[in-house]
Amino acid sequence: MEQVVQNFINIVNDFLWSKLLIVLLIGGGLYFTFRSRFMQFRLFKEMLRVIRESKSSEPGSISPFQAFAISMAARVGTGNITGVALAISLGGPGAVFWMWIIAIIGSASSFIESTLAQIYKVKDSKTGGFRGGPAYYMEFGLNKRWMGTLFAILITLSFGLVFNAVQSNTISIAFQNSFGTNRLTLGIVMALVFGVIIFGGVKRIAKWSEWIVVVLAAIYVGAALFIVLANITSLPEVISVIVKSAFGFEQAVGGAFGAALMNGIKRGLFSNEAGMGSAPNAAATASTSHPAKQGLIQSLGVLIDTLVICTSTAFMILFTGAYKQTGLDGIELTQAALGMQMGSWASDFLAIMIFLFAFSTLLGNYYYGETNIEFLNSKRIWIWVYRVAVLAMVVFGSVTSVKLVWDMADLFMGLMAIVNLIAIMLLSKIAFAALKDYTAQKKAGKDPVFTKDSIPGLKNVECWDDSPVETN
Repeated sequence: MEQVVQNFINIVNDFLWSKLLIVLLIGGGLYFTFRSRFMQFRLFKEMLRVIRESKSSEPGSISPFQAFAISMAARVGTGNITGVALAISLGGPGAVFWMWIIAIIGSASSFIESTLAQIYKVKDSKTGGFRGGPAYYMEFGLNKRWMGTLFAILITLSFGLVFNAVQSNTISIAFQNSFGTNRLTLGIVMALVFGVIIFGGVKRIAKWSEWIVVVLAAIYVGAALFIVLANITSLPEVISVIVKSAFGFEQAVGGAFGAALMNGIKRGLFSNEAGMGSAPNAAATASTSHPAKQGLIQSLGVLIDTLVICTSTAFMILFTGAYKQTGLDGIELTQAALGMQMGSWASDFLAIMIFLFAFSTLLGNYYYGETNIEFLNSKRIWIWVYRVAVLAMVVFGSVTSVKLVWDMADLFMGLMAIVNLIAIMLLSKIAFAALKDYTAQKKAGKDPVFTKDSIPGLKNVECWDDSPVETN
């Protein structure tokens, strides 16, 4: 039965990722990049500035940085470590080049979707804060409740269930390799600890994410920087191999052009989530004076995720040449590469790191599903059912095969991205108008403030009345 499911998923994924999604992701990203006048380059300094804004006085809300931390908790995880290794083992070093490209153009897509999420966010009567995301801008912006419902179902299945199985799968394999830990036992322990946290609500999720993501990213990038400096003379050669392999010129050390392109885009999207419709769910929770501010913050998140953290993993692997060994892929390849550079203790160190990375991702993934369950049905019983299902998938993922969970993740991720990309294409003119309003106010020396009247003809907007949120 498992093989039948695997074969079906392979057929669908081949169509999605070798044809449809490549066109949508690259085409959409380029369109958003040109229409926004290359905002990811032009406004990079502004991205760094707005992320430092402090929390507003809005009761029950979370700060722009905490919203960023929730989204980064979901982004920064196994995709940065295992996903990059899989991309290199299946597509060769050239896959890294296409990961870079999809991140650069995808950061514009991330700006569009997160800005739209802010514009169409709604008040959360239970917490006093905000909630929103693609399901909400599909309903209120496009007047298509059915489309929002479809997306809410897909993201709940993807992030809450399938993606969390991917995280627990990577953790259990890493610990089994390093410490001989029983995978089922570890899965049960993870589910118990995770259950304690998720029953604390979004504020607890934000608090955990804020600390875990910053500390982990700093440690991991620091280890990668050490390896780069120790092999600095080989850096030009590694970059050359990446670029040549990206276009099929280095077949001896990598896959063909098509394999590099497809695996780079798949693993890049899994890692940075640009255009997928996940990060907007976190972006909508922030209390800020202008929707474009959160759009800029999330755009920065895409660049940090791929150009810094994923590249760190890629350099670890490519400097050692571990990817040329047969029988190594996923987390085992990254562990082998780190061990070759820093000693056998480094493999155990990475197992602990991957546990914390992936655990932080469980937090962000869970929240994305919860906010969309509330979109579908506000009765609390469904939240409880969802929580039980999430914990069950954490245990399931810890014992199932690597290939099945990753292929399932690719399938649901692809379906999510298609629905979301169509929606943000149709609504992009509103996000462009918000960006134009933001930059005009900045040029006038103001701290940009947004209201419903900032964009003529804007309808079905709940939160942006004539008394905008004030930020400190």
